[in-house]
Amino acid sequence: MKVTKAQAQANRAHVVETASELFRERGFDGIGVADLMAAAGFTHGGFYKHFGSKADLMAEAMACGIAQTTALSEGVGASEFVEHYLSREHRDARSTGCTMAALGADAARQSELVRVAFADGVENLVATLIRKNGASAAADAAQARSWILDTLAHAVGALVLSRACPDDSALADEFLAAGRAAILESLRPKQATKAAPRRRSAG
Repeated sequence: MKVTKAQAQANRAHVVETASELFRERGFDGIGVADLMAAAGFTHGGFYKHFGSKADLMAEAMACGIAQTTALSEGVGASEFVEHYLSREHRDARSTGCTMAALGADAARQSELVRVAFADGVENLVATLIRKNGASAAADAAQARSWILDTLAHAVGALVLSRACPDDSALADEFLAAGRAAILESLRPKQATKAAPRRRSAG
C-alpha cells in the first residue's frame, strides 16, 4: 500500500523523536542506523528515503531535543525550571532529559552540520529566555544574554558532572545541590546597597 505524503512526514518525525531519545541515552556512536530504525518500528532500508546520512539525522535529533527543553522553559517560572533541571529525577532521565548535557561533548567531535544544529538550538533557547524575562532595550538584552549563557554553562556543567559520577555517589547529589543553590540565589532580587552617611567632623 502506498504511503501518503502526510504519513511519510509523520514516520520521519517519529524516527527523529526516537533517535533524539536514543542518542541522549547512548551517545551518537552508541547506536547504529539499523538499531535506530528498528526501535522506531521501521526497516533499515527505509532510512535513506528520509535522510541523506546518519549525520543528517543526528543534526535533526539534536534540534528536536533542544526544542523540547525550550518548550519546557516557556511553561514554567525560572526557579521552577532550575529546580527541575538540577534535580535527581532529571539527572537520571538521560533519554528524555537535556540534550545539551547529554550530547554537548559528542557534538564537539562531530561534523559542522551537527555543531551548527547544536548552536542554533542553543541560540533559540537563549532568545526564548531573554524574551520571557522581558529584556527589550539593547543594553538589557545584552546583559540578559550574558547572564543566561553563564547560567546555562553552570547548570549544564553541574548536570554533566553529576551524571559522570556513580548513581549512588554522594558527589552526584552534591553537584546538583551546589549548582541549584547558586543559580537560585542569583535569581533572587538584589537589595540596593545604601551608602553609610558620613559623620561630620566636630569643629
